[in-house]
Amino acid sequence: MKKVLRTFKENKQFTLFFILGLVVIGVAIFAPQLSPYDPLDAVMTESLQEPSSAHPFGTDKLGRDLLSRVIFGTRTSLIMTLCLVAVIFVIGTFLGVIAGYFGGVVDAVIMRIADMMISFPGLVLAIAIAGMLGPNLVNAVISIAAVRWTKYARLARSMVLKVKKSLYIEAAVVNGTKTWKILLVHVLPNMVTQMVVTAAADIGTMMLELASLSFLGFGATAPTPEWGLMLNEGRTYMAKAPWLMIYPGIAIVICVVVFNMLGDSIRDVLDPRQDQ
Repeated sequence: MKKVLRTFKENKQFTLFFILGLVVIGVAIFAPQLSPYDPLDAVMTESLQEPSSAHPFGTDKLGRDLLSRVIFGTRTSLIMTLCLVAVIFVIGTFLGVIAGYFGGVVDAVIMRIADMMISFPGLVLAIAIAGMLGPNLVNAVISIAAVRWTKYARLARSMVLKVKKSLYIEAAVVNGTKTWKILLVHVLPNMVTQMVVTAAADIGTMMLELASLSFLGFGATAPTPEWGLMLNEGRTYMAKAPWLMIYPGIAIVICVVVFNMLGDSIRDVLDPRQDQ
């Protein structure tokens, strides 16, 4: 406990963005309690109202309270982003470990597939996949995951190649330890920290990519309160009702900056070179 407190005290940037990250998570968890209105409740008589005391962020074309939709958008965006990061983390790490440990044909096949995926512009390929699957958030997650797993696979493979040359791995093999046990007990614990740090640093980027797909019409569908979709719906009224794009845009920027800085701070805290 003392070590944790000392870490927070000595790393002020990490402490700041950790607290801000908790605030974002808290907004997502307590969205129903924080929202003054139902984000799906349309009141056509209050369509496109400017920000006021009754509606601090104004209303959209259907008279829905924009503040409530932005707050619920935090929940939608954060949940789907965490699911996306978890998917690419698991798939990429699994394939990277398999390729690095077994080598040979398995390694060649997985890495050539990864090279092929990397050769395409990531977002363009994700749009193509999402276009074939159809527009919704689950398909958007699948589309981005199909493109972004390569980073984790290559990182995991490089780390496994270093670890498997260690004497304790060779000793485990000589003693007849089963392969799955070697991977779980000896290999994964020596690489999981770096993989988790990478995943934490990617939360902001993945959130931005999900919002981009929704903005382009390949992600969330109406009436889901999702920031990218809200930007897409608001662009038609940019001159008449600029608040429809301003507030969701600010929410995206804040969350992306917070999680990007949090990821960088976690990397700095866990960097062993700091102890030297």
